[in-house]
Amino acid sequence: MQPEGEGTLIKNMIYLARWTLLSLVIGAASGFVGGSFGLGVAWTSGIFQAHHGLLFLLPASGLLILLLYHVLGEDNNRGTNAMLEAVAGENNVRPGIVPAIYFGSLLTHIAGGSAGREGAALQMGGGLGTMFGRIFRLNEGDMKIAVMCGMAGVFSALFGTPMAAALFAMEIVSVGMIYYSALVPCVFSAFFARYISIRMHLAPTVFTMGEVPAFSEPNAVLTVALGLSSAVVAILFCMLLTETAGFYDRTLKNKTVRILTGAILVIVLTLLDGSYRYNNTGANLIVSALKGEALPWDFFLKSIFTALTLEAGFKGGEIVPAFSVGACFGCVFANVLGLPAGLCAACGMLAVFAGVTNCPLTALLIGFEMFGYSAMPYFVIVIAVSFTFSGYFSLYSSQSADFGKTKAVRINRKMRNITFSAYLQRWKAKREHKKGEN
Repeated sequence: MQPEGEGTLIKNMIYLARWTLLSLVIGAASGFVGGSFGLGVAWTSGIFQAHHGLLFLLPASGLLILLLYHVLGEDNNRGTNAMLEAVAGENNVRPGIVPAIYFGSLLTHIAGGSAGREGAALQMGGGLGTMFGRIFRLNEGDMKIAVMCGMAGVFSALFGTPMAAALFAMEIVSVGMIYYSALVPCVFSAFFARYISIRMHLAPTVFTMGEVPAFSEPNAVLTVALGLSSAVVAILFCMLLTETAGFYDRTLKNKTVRILTGAILVIVLTLLDGSYRYNNTGANLIVSALKGEALPWDFFLKSIFTALTLEAGFKGGEIVPAFSVGACFGCVFANVLGLPAGLCAACGMLAVFAGVTNCPLTALLIGFEMFGYSAMPYFVIVIAVSFTFSGYFSLYSSQSADFGKTKAVRINRKMRNITFSAYLQRWKAKREHKKGEN
């Protein structure tokens, strides 16, 4: 007769051995793809910054992206939402997404589109996880873990934040639930992918925020104020993206016309501004904000540029632009709070990230891995407040909420992904309903 627990122990050992092998294989592929992609983004962005005339090739870049997706059979690809649906068991990921998003994002960056890298990271990672899952003939449950494993690996390779990357892949799918069954695979994949990208000489994403004042009761109150304000910015950022998508959907149903129109709008706005500071990922804005040099309108214009670029059909991601929006807002708000601009920029960056992704634990780990631990109490408070106050808005319409943010109850709902006009209509309808009851 087996002693109690012996069967479970053996199963756990088999699980660990099996997923150690699988996660290292996926991590190695993710590290190579993520590392080469990160170097590619740096190279293409550098070329654009040295030759701003490439901006006029943005329409041609858009057409090439449409052609690329068509050739690879990814015309109807739903981007990061498809990865979330794959983990939830609602969709199958096609391996063609890997080269599509890889080269599509580089085409966006070399011509000055306003987009990030993480959307490409999650999609490439999900595609790689699916590919290896099919090679190893994984069942449905293990295929979900493989998708998360790939997402964690490429994200880690790109940003150099393995702890945050591992948790992000498990936390992004649903609010209130973390897929702990993927903990070992995601951690192993993230750290091994980061090792590979280091060997490829891709530097991690780290920032310096300068002075961090002693934490005190007055500073805690000011941090809460920044968290509340950042939550509003996060909501507006999500709604602006959705509003822009709605405008394109209503007026420009043809994909070719849509992406050409978006390219022309980005070109015109860039020429009107003349600074070229709102093109590419927005990392330049983060650096400026941490130095206290953000302009009062930076966070708003970066939001506009990003919405026009991504919702037109260009490829990339929303998170690095969201980082820059939050950092610029925090820097400007520092003048109101009387706290150091660098600290407020870092807090704003993490708070907006938590608000748009609904991943507070990931936001905290990103803060630690990018800025260090000296501002820990500020980070914890601003992230918690922004996450709670931002409600059920999200960058991703396929993200779900299993548990409420303010009540410990199951709610099982999709996150909000609505336009300004729809939100106002709902608000007016609620007011009319209350008047009727009175």
